[in-house]
Amino acid sequence: MNRVEKTAVVGELKTTFDQSTGVILMSFDRINVPDITELRDRIRETDSGYKVVKNTLALIAAEGTSVSAIAEHFKGSTGLAYTETNPVALAKKLKEFIKTHPGLQFKSGVVEGQVMSPEDIMNLAEMASREELLSKVLFLLNAPLTQFASAIQSPIRNLAVVLKQLADKKQ
Repeated sequence: MNRVEKTAVVGELKTTFDQSTGVILMSFDRINVPDITELRDRIRETDSGYKVVKNTLALIAAEGTSVSAIAEHFKGSTGLAYTETNPVALAKKLKEFIKTHPGLQFKSGVVEGQVMSPEDIMNLAEMASREELLSKVLFLLNAPLTQFASAIQSPIRNLAVVLKQLADKKQ
């Protein structure tokens, strides 16, 4: 790789680091090309990406970004999973893939500026998705209104039942 190509790679990585809300470093051993292709396909489902990076170039690109906080983890074979939108979905896909491919492991990560250990990333993968959390919040917001509407209707319903029973008795 010549100097121009290296500069292009560093620029691309820097842009990726700047635009990503979540960057997860992975170590991979005994993983073959078809497995990496499968991993990339699964990650793409979450609108995320995966790259195998040269550590020296990644370190240069990380300077001045939140990824610089995990620079010491750019050692050995390093894969880089990143997302601009949903770090939880990315972590879930990675955890799911690791279950069947033990040669792939979490090294570290940065999610929304927070440095994360491998255990933190596993915990992130166990969180409810954004959509699930939003639906729970909406349910909690609607519950008091639903109960209020039910309480208002209850006396009217009870009165109607009593009037019907009276009408039935008179017949």
